[in-house]
Amino acid sequence: MGVTDTSEQASDRAQELRRFDESKLGVKGLLDSGLTSLPSFFIHPPETLSDLKPARPTPGSIPTVDLSGCDSARRPSVVKEVGRAARELGFFQVVNHGVPQEVLDRTVAAVKAFHEQPAEAKARIYRRNSETGVSFLSNVDLFLSKAAGWRDTLQVRLGPELADVEEIPEVCRNEVLEWNQQVQRLGGLLLGLLSEGLGLSPGKLQELTCLDARMMVGHYYPPCPQPNLTVGLTSHADPGVITVLLQDQVGGLQVKHGDEWVDVTPVPGALVINIGDILQIMSNDEYKSVDHRVLANPSQEPRVSIAVFCNPGNRENQFGPFPELVSSDKPAAFRQFTLNEYLRRFFTKELDGKSLINYFRA
Repeated sequence: MGVTDTSEQASDRAQELRRFDESKLGVKGLLDSGLTSLPSFFIHPPETLSDLKPARPTPGSIPTVDLSGCDSARRPSVVKEVGRAARELGFFQVVNHGVPQEVLDRTVAAVKAFHEQPAEAKARIYRRNSETGVSFLSNVDLFLSKAAGWRDTLQVRLGPELADVEEIPEVCRNEVLEWNQQVQRLGGLLLGLLSEGLGLSPGKLQELTCLDARMMVGHYYPPCPQPNLTVGLTSHADPGVITVLLQDQVGGLQVKHGDEWVDVTPVPGALVINIGDILQIMSNDEYKSVDHRVLANPSQEPRVSIAVFCNPGNRENQFGPFPELVSSDKPAAFRQFTLNEYLRRFFTKELDGKSLINYFRA
C-alpha cells in the first residue's frame, strides 16, 4: 500500500469521524436510524479483537467488602479488607454502604431515561468542551483513538464547582444532584479506610482535597450489531484518586489481573470501587491502579453505568509518594508533579492503559 493510499484512508476516516460528531446522534442515534453493521471507525485492530472474550467464571475474584460497622469495633477488619483489595487487585465491590437501593435504582433509571430521549433533545448539549460543566458526547477520545467504542456519555461536573444546575437535563437533574451527595458521603468514608490501610491518619487523603474535584460520567452502551468487532470502552486505567461506579445488572466490565481479564460480575445493591493512578503514586506503589475495559454489549438490553471520578481539587499542589511511605528500603517510586501536568498528558493521548503512570516513575 502506497503513502498516497494511506493518507487518503486517513483523510476519509477523519471525514467520517467529523460527520459522526457533527450529527450529534451518538451511537444510540446510529442504532435508531436502522444501522445493522458497524461504520469502519468503530472496528478495532486484530490485536485488540483477538483478546476480547467473556472471562472464565471465577467467583469471588473481585472481592466484595461489607462496610457495615465501620464506626464500631469492626473497623480494623474493614480497613484490612479494603487495604488488601487495593493492594492485590485495585478493584473491589462494597455492600452495606449506606446508599438506599431505591436511590441506586432511581439514578440508573434517570441516566437511562436521558440517553433514551429523542436525538434532538440530547443534541442541545452535545459538545466536546463544556464551560457549563454539562455535556453529552460519544467517545471522549474520538479523534485520538485508533478506533471508537460503542457507547455514549453524559458528563456532569460535580465539584469543586457544581455545573450550572439549569444545564443538567431535567430528566435526570434531581437524581444527579442526589447522587453527588451520596458519593461525597461514601467517598469520605472510603478515603478514610484507604488512608488507614496505608498506616496513615483517616483524614490524610481528604486533607489533600482528594474528594473535591468530582466528575460524573453516565455511560450508555446500546446493543451492538457486531460486538465481536468493537469494544464498549477500550482498556485504560483511571487517572484520579478513586472511582465510584454504579452499574446495572447487564455486565461487561472486565479488570486485568496478571495476564488475565476478570469479569466484574454485577452484585445486586453493590457499588464498584477502583484505585486511580494518583492514589497508586501517593501510596508509593502499595495500592494498584489497574487496566480495565468494557466489552461491546451483545445483549438486547442496553447497559448503563455511572462513574464518579474523584480527584484533588487543588491542581497546582505537588503530588508524589507520601513521605511517610518512603524509606531507604522503599525509595520513592515516582517523581513529584502537579495535577495540571498529569491531566494535561492524560487528555492529549488515547485511553490505552498504563503508559501514563510510567511516565512519572522516578
